[in-house]
Amino acid sequence: IIEATTGIISQSMGLVADSLDMLADALVYGMSLMAVGTTIARQQKVAKLSGYLQISLAVLGLIEVIKRFMGLETPPDFLVMIVISFIALIANTASLWLLQRTKSKEAHIQASVIFSANDVIVNIGVIVAGLLVGL
Repeated sequence: IIEATTGIISQSMGLVADSLDMLADALVYGMSLMAVGTTIARQQKVAKLSGYLQISLAVLGLIEVIKRFMGLETPPDFLVMIVISFIALIANTASLWLLQRTKSKEAHIQASVIFSANDVIVNIGVIVAGLLVGL
């Protein structure tokens, strides 16, 4: 909620997209927890559904990036981008660390690990984007 709100206020698509991704992750984690102890087929369905959710968010983000590239939006506030992305980086790194500690090889947990690792990369990318916007 904090990242989405600051993304909207600062006009940063990177922050808004990351906040939507974190929402998707929370949903994925919830689905993964519900799949613990169920059949492998159900765990694989949860992993697949998680992937579809991520793809949908990526498409929405791409549409917004195209709009901004065409000059339909004003530049974002780079300081807000950097600070909020750094806070999100800490949260995503902690989530990734906790997930990796389970050492689980189940599909739904592995999907969550992959999504969290991608989030860490995205947070670093938004920080770099904020620095570039500032330059």
